[in-house]
Amino acid sequence: MNYKMMGKFIGRILLVEAVFMVPAMLISLWEREFAAVTAFMWSLGALLVAAGGLSWFGRGSQKKFYAKEGLACVGLSWIAMSLLGCLPFFLSGVMPNYIDALFEIVSGFTTTGASILPAVEDVPRGILYWRSFSHWLGGMGVLVFLLAISSSGGNGFTMHLLRAESPGPNVGKLVPKMRKTATILYLIYILLTVLDVIFLLLGDMPLFEAVCTAFGTVGTGGFGVKNDSMAGYSPYIQNVCTVFMLLCGVNFSCYYLLLVKQVKSVLKDEELRLYLGVVLGSILIIVWNLRGFYATLEETVRHASFQVATIMTTTGFATTDYELWPGLSKAILLSLMILGASAGSTGGGFKCGRALLVAKSLHRSVRQVVHPQKVQVVRLNGHAVDEKILQNTNAYLAAYMIAIILSFLLISVDGFSITSNLSAVLACFNNIGPGFDAVGPTCNYGAYSDFSKIVLTWDMLAGRLEIFPMLILLSRSTWKHR
Repeated sequence: MNYKMMGKFIGRILLVEAVFMVPAMLISLWEREFAAVTAFMWSLGALLVAAGGLSWFGRGSQKKFYAKEGLACVGLSWIAMSLLGCLPFFLSGVMPNYIDALFEIVSGFTTTGASILPAVEDVPRGILYWRSFSHWLGGMGVLVFLLAISSSGGNGFTMHLLRAESPGPNVGKLVPKMRKTATILYLIYILLTVLDVIFLLLGDMPLFEAVCTAFGTVGTGGFGVKNDSMAGYSPYIQNVCTVFMLLCGVNFSCYYLLLVKQVKSVLKDEELRLYLGVVLGSILIIVWNLRGFYATLEETVRHASFQVATIMTTTGFATTDYELWPGLSKAILLSLMILGASAGSTGGGFKCGRALLVAKSLHRSVRQVVHPQKVQVVRLNGHAVDEKILQNTNAYLAAYMIAIILSFLLISVDGFSITSNLSAVLACFNNIGPGFDAVGPTCNYGAYSDFSKIVLTWDMLAGRLEIFPMLILLSRSTWKHR
């Protein structure tokens, strides 16, 4: 293990986090929230000391960096970022329990949106901004941002990091150099954020609320600045959020292909077709199932579209209490929790691309039983899929199921209903936020014990980082000297 290089890189991550914390402190200073200002100052001090210490430790490091280091570095970076990033919540007194503060910031960075706060409108604005901005920082990935602005590291170094942090079964290059790929991804991300803010402002949403809402929408996070999430806003604002949530659930490489005028490649993308087909089909079935539930068809379509978008893209906003919906509609939402958005998007879940590969692999296995002598190849978008990718997808599915079952059993010691516990695990592991029953859209996770919150915190990190960066930290072979 190249510990010096890992320490140096984690130090840079913490320095980036410190820089991004400054605007939140300035907002608290402007609002005269002096307890929050003090909390941010102490937090910045801790981040700078940790970053400086790790940079000193990593001086003179070699640039040899392999997949094992990449996975471990990503896992450790997100843990370190969370342990220190939650300090403003804890030191300001907004969340006196450190486990609660850690749960909240991990929920932010992983774009989960699960919260322990019963009332967010009483929280200082600087804290609210940092809470919402954590979605934006974690949505595309802080390591991707660092790769976009950094000139260090060769392709092997950057590729291992990008593969470990980016969601989906496979990560490729949009352009030959990884730094340019990361830069393109972030420019698209910033453009979508700016457009979202503009459209929200056109709906007469205050600037602060528009910025925080855009962070949660484009980052597909779901932390709101109102106690009722998005329910109190106008239909126009709700529709804007629906559109941008769906846009950010699309693989960002599709937007790059549109920019270089490869429209046919986008239209032929099988994952995009599945994603849009599931969205449209789910909306139509739920609208039919909710007939007569709301006063008008427009209201029915608006709420159905919003909830499908917020659940499938794993954002976690809410405009209505879907716990009151009929069983079929809730079953569809539960299924969308598992499926999730597209690979290469800011959304979570199992991913449409990975579901396609599993389905195609299963279809091949059936054909091989019928025609055992025939060579069967799995194809996606007209190209043969590497067997290694299929093996990794199957391994991910196995790890996914084991992690969910174990987490479900562990948090069941708290005595909540099976529906609450299962949906809590699914909502956290798939980075959605609200679940059903005790963790539904009108409730929060505050009632769970510290032990269960730690389990769910691990679930959020594992779900956001595609499991393996977290599992490799628990493997003894990772830390053996060879």
